Amino acid sequence: MTGFLLRRSVGAVVTLLAISVIIYTVFYVAPGDVAQITCGPRCSPGQVAQVSEQLRLDDPVYVRYWDFLQGIFVGQDYSTGTSVEHCDAPCLGLSYQSDQQVTQLILTKLPVTGSLALGAMVMWLILGVGTGVLSAWRRGRVTERVLTAVTLAGMATPVFVIGLLLMIVVCGQLGWLPFPQYVAFTDDPQQWAWNLLLPWLSLALIEAAKYARLTRASMLETLADDHVRTFRAYGVGERSIIGRHALRGAVAPVIALSANDFGTLFGGAVLSETLFGLPGMGRELVHAVRVVDLPVVVGMVLVTGFFVVLANAVADVLYAVADRRVVLS
Repeated sequence: MTGFLLRRSVGAVVTLLAISVIIYTVFYVAPGDVAQITCGPRCSPGQVAQVSEQLRLDDPVYVRYWDFLQGIFVGQDYSTGTSVEHCDAPCLGLSYQSDQQVTQLILTKLPVTGSLALGAMVMWLILGVGTGVLSAWRRGRVTERVLTAVTLAGMATPVFVIGLLLMIVVCGQLGWLPFPQYVAFTDDPQQWAWNLLLPWLSLALIEAAKYARLTRASMLETLADDHVRTFRAYGVGERSIIGRHALRGAVAPVIALSANDFGTLFGGAVLSETLFGLPGMGRELVHAVRVVDLPVVVGMVLVTGFFVVLANAVADVLYAVADRRVVLS
């Protein structure tokens, strides 16, 4: 297991370095005069040149990338025009628009996106796996047909449709839940969960459909194995077979899919946060792209990539715990 963890850790570090090279190169060689955009349309050529020198845009890309890496690991000093500001590690640079440290900006938005992603993942796992188990248990009955139709409808419905319907009905007409607004967990845990319940439910209803079908297919495959027939021949109860054996066979693919979906949701939270008015990383990233605030864009994309890699690394470990044969591969 130690060697397995070491291999996965080295692979995760290499992947993150490759992601950082690609992201930094793509965004900083993109067309457009960053100095002119940052300075504004009314700036004179002399002012644009001064901004370009201050932002070190004349340096080669590889030099700026090396400075970027140094900032992540040891910190860096930045000139704001009138003074020099030190950015502690991990430093992702300064915003072109506000001169705010990108790391601090991300830390203010990260709890919102993290709360949205983690809560939705827990809810879709509970709903999806539970529905899949019930569907496999009631195979061939009316219950299975109804659940199959519901999961297919969930997979075909976009999040903004479900979200709008829930807000109109649950928040507007029935008044069961408040319109979503972010409340910090440290301020009021109950209001934090109460205000995020609707976004969690909207995302979970869509994602749970995939997990229900995956769990059902995996469990039906396991229930058809010879060892399950042997258990039945020895008189083992159906509930025990499903809970101890069939469900274990469905865990591995669910773990792998949940890691990918968590990373996708974390990186693609733009639509969800815009729909529900949540001030997370997705909305901030859209704003940074609109104003060509490259340090913010690069920093947020890199942090998103980090969480995607981290989620998959954790999934690999859990997969190995669930199936010891993975450790030997």
